[in-house]
This record gives sequence, C-alpha cells and structure tokens, in this order.
Amino acid sequence: MKKLLRVTAFIFIFLVAFYSPSQAFQDTSGQKPKGEVSLVIYTLERKLVVLDDGKPFKTFPVAVGTFETPTPIGLFRITEKSKWGEGFGSRWMRLSVPWGIYGIHGTNKPYSIGGFASHGCIRMHNRHVEEVYSWVKVGTKVYIVGGVDGPFTFGFRTLVQGSRGSDVVEVQKRLFNHGFYNGNFDGIYGSGTREAVKAFQKESGLKATGIVDEATYRALGIFRFE
Repeated sequence: MKKLLRVTAFIFIFLVAFYSPSQAFQDTSGQKPKGEVSLVIYTLERKLVVLDDGKPFKTFPVAVGTFETPTPIGLFRITEKSKWGEGFGSRWMRLSVPWGIYGIHGTNKPYSIGGFASHGCIRMHNRHVEEVYSWVKVGTKVYIVGGVDGPFTFGFRTLVQGSRGSDVVEVQKRLFNHGFYNGNFDGIYGSGTREAVKAFQKESGLKATGIVDEATYRALGIFRFE
C-alpha cells in the first residue's frame, strides 16, 4: 500500500511539474487521439487535458466542485459510460471514487463552466463532453490534480462522522502511519475513523472529540504551504 501511495504521489508531482494546462492546447479540430487516452483534470485552473500516449492532445474548460463540496483529488478510472440527460447534459462518465458518485458530464448550466460550481463532479459543455466521451472507454485513467496542498488547497474542512472526500483519505493515511487506524482508505468518515481520531487526540494531549479541527490537522502533521 505504501509503495502504491509513493508511486501515485510521484505521478501527481510529474503531472504538475511537466503538464501545464495553459501550454497543452493544440488545434486538433477534426482529429482523434491515435494512442492510449488518459485525462488530467486541473481543479485550480478548471481545465481538462486529454492525453494521447501521455502527450497533451486537447484542452477543455470545465467546472469543478466548491469548497464545501470539493472535487475528489487522486487517480481514478472511468467505470461507466452513459447517455444521460437533464442536468447532467448529454453524456456521463462515472469515476471510481469509493466514497460517492462522481463523474464527468455535460450540463444545462453552461454559464457555470470555468467556475467552482458543482457538487464535486466535473462539468463540461455538452459539445465538449460528447467529444471526450467518444475517445475514452471504461478503464480510462483520470488524474485529478489540486494545488500543492492537494485536497487542502482551499483550506481545512472540519471533519465529522459522515464527512466524505479526499481530505478524509489523507487523514486516514496519517492515522494509519501513526498506528491508530487499520481500515480502508475509502474517504468515508465512519465510526472506525472517528474512534481512531479520538484515540489519536487523546494520545496527543488534545480533547478527544472525534472531530478533526485545525489542532488535530497540525498534530497529524498536515499543514498548508503559505
């Protein structure tokens, strides 16, 4: 598991360092990717980059989640493709996020594209999502990248039982590293995570509330770059 985490972290660092969404755009009108397709979504820039054999092929604007309902950060795969309608636009591509239903889809609110506006999904213009839909398949890799602070790019959420997200995953990993958690890194703040937090807080001289606040983040060694 630790080896997998190191490999995943390396991939993200590589993507952030070498793939700039502002530099990835090419005029590919009428063309299709010829090699293996993967996607990189930059939440800060609200851009989706299609990679063709690892090289930038085409860039699209997107809308992502808000601070309260953030877009998951991590490496996922497309698990389902559907031709939906209504608020999800003309196409839907579900992602392998373990703590909820998230995906890439179209929208009936095109004015939201380019903003932080969704409940965590990635919104695209319908004409764009139809193009991407035709290039990907079930199993296609999707890298979702935050800033240097990863899931904490926009600050620290107070985590309580029932919270879900990439920040919960990071807390679970830290609790595991400290020897207080042996469950899955599933991003779901359930009773097992809560009890692990309480035990860690007690050991760290904090009030054992089972709620992850700023003091608990600091004790876990989670800080943000200023």
